[in-house]
Amino acid sequence: MKFFSKKDTKKKETVKLPMRRKTKRALVAYAGAVLCMTCFTTTAFAANDPITVVNNLSDFIFGLVRAVGMIMLGFGIVQIGLSLKSHDPSQRANGFLTLAGGVVITFAKEILTLITG
Repeated sequence: MKFFSKKDTKKKETVKLPMRRKTKRALVAYAGAVLCMTCFTTTAFAANDPITVVNNLSDFIFGLVRAVGMIMLGFGIVQIGLSLKSHDPSQRANGFLTLAGGVVITFAKEILTLITG
């Protein structure tokens, strides 16, 4: 059993695809914009107060956690809707658990502040 045929031993040449002048200009403009956005940025200096830096990082992380919670909320609602359509009780239970988990994750910062005081 042979997987490769020895008949195709010809060397294939690579041919440069033609590119019009407008396309080249657009490519150069795009590359320049990407270069400006990535290389020519200014240095971000930290604030004088280290507590402010920690609070800003905490707000950023809780923002990411809130986004994940909102995604879980949406997925839980979709699961509940699909389970109501297909009359599947186990999928409905999973949907409600996902919905409850999404609510807890979305409001994690507020829950933590209530617990800690």
